[in-house]
Amino acid sequence: MESKFLTEEQCQKIESAIGEAEKNCSGEIRVHIDKHCSDNVLDDAAHRFARLKMHKTKLRNGVLFYIAYEDKKFAVIGDKGINAKVESNFWDDVCSVMSERFQHAEFVDGLIQGIMLCGEKLKAFFPYEDNDVNELPNEISFGKD
Repeated sequence: MESKFLTEEQCQKIESAIGEAEKNCSGEIRVHIDKHCSDNVLDDAAHRFARLKMHKTKLRNGVLFYIAYEDKKFAVIGDKGINAKVESNFWDDVCSVMSERFQHAEFVDGLIQGIMLCGEKLKAFFPYEDNDVNELPNEISFGKD
């Protein structure tokens, strides 16, 4: 799906990165893009996480990359299965990598780099299993543009 923020080709690159990252771990990664968010981007990300039913994974290991492009805000949040296992700065590290690229208007590269880092880091806590089932779609979801 094309949006005003991403081309079809860029969406495909991001969705491909999600698939690659999920080969490293059993975590379930999604990306949601909105034009605007409220003052609290984490609250908006948590609301979208619930609306996308990301808490329904067997191991509670969903990760949402949430971007509000017009407001220049983003958040990366994980479900309680992840948060119970990872160190406190886990999400900060992922956001820092993305933020550095975003400052140079490299949004697709920053998002892909964050997704890949997330998959690599989750491997220690949620290793990929041969019988792994992709519980959530890899397609980017969009708010109204």
